[in-house]
Amino acid sequence: MKTVIGNQSPNGKAAARSVHPSAQHDGRKPDDLRVVALAGGVGGAKLAAGLQAVLPPGALSVIVNTGDDFEHWGLVICPDLDTVLYNLAGVHNPETGWGRAGESFAVLRSMGLIGGEDWFRLGDADLAVHLRRSEWLRQGVSLTEVTDRLRRAFGVRSHILPMSDTPVRTLVHTDEGDLPFQHYFVGRRCEPCVIDVSFVGAAEAELPDAAYNALLTADVIIFCPSNPYLSLDPILSVGGMRDLLSKLRAPKVAVAPIVGGKALKGPAAKMMREMGYPVTPVTIAAHFGDLLDGFVLDREDAAAAAHMRVPALVSDTIMHDLESKARLADAVLDFALSLTPPLRPLTTGLPTHLHPSELTAG
Repeated sequence: MKTVIGNQSPNGKAAARSVHPSAQHDGRKPDDLRVVALAGGVGGAKLAAGLQAVLPPGALSVIVNTGDDFEHWGLVICPDLDTVLYNLAGVHNPETGWGRAGESFAVLRSMGLIGGEDWFRLGDADLAVHLRRSEWLRQGVSLTEVTDRLRRAFGVRSHILPMSDTPVRTLVHTDEGDLPFQHYFVGRRCEPCVIDVSFVGAAEAELPDAAYNALLTADVIIFCPSNPYLSLDPILSVGGMRDLLSKLRAPKVAVAPIVGGKALKGPAAKMMREMGYPVTPVTIAAHFGDLLDGFVLDREDAAAAAHMRVPALVSDTIMHDLESKARLADAVLDFALSLTPPLRPLTTGLPTHLHPSELTAG
């Protein structure tokens, strides 16, 4: 696979970058490699499935956006957690990327017939997950523990971790007023013009211990090809998260969710245009700024590699099936390992007992 790996040199051209020998071997990863993926939506779930396919059992932890969560029919609905769960379990709907394969909608139809809300499509098998989750949450079980119980029930060997155990809600500011995420995304089908996005409760939220420990011991951290504004920014908005990431020495690599000026899934490109941003991978990389050590973009956008401020890998980023997901995951991991010596990453002055919410103190 031909790749372009480069830094932006003073004259604006892509400067060659040597690749560490660990990325030039026969494709095998270190047996003790630990990877954390930040994910939300279908794109993030797809790459997570690819990473799981090429890593040993338990080596992958996926920290998932919960800004999309909301209450519906008296139940706690966690769309991104479930999309990641179903994709890693191999029970997702392959046509949509979300929901369950072979799903039925008898309850949804019956709810509509008696005047209930039927704008959000909850399938019958999917509904069982929401019922069980809501039952456990009412009993005082944390969302982290609930999610772990569900992933074990589905036989998922990777760790699925919510970004927060307390509610953080994405609010989309539009030309029609402020809309809760699901009302913008599903109810209004992303039609209103986006002005900005905010995350209610993020400043008070804390990264759960399980997610924090996964980051602290990670060898590689991957920003999945998820909507940066609606899926990854909520994760980064949790108190102390950005500061924590900036202090970790593990290489942090993002994969572009934009190919050829279009979003592969969802409203990312539309939002970027409405907020006045160029719809290019360069915009995405700049959005994450100094948090990144590398960036992965599609062959169709190869020319943009010369304009990156971090090393860039040009690869095939469109994922159609498990084979293409695994192929991209392999390329991303090898690229990340080329950015740093293959040593267990250490933190720069970050004690293991310090909670991320304490990082901004003083």
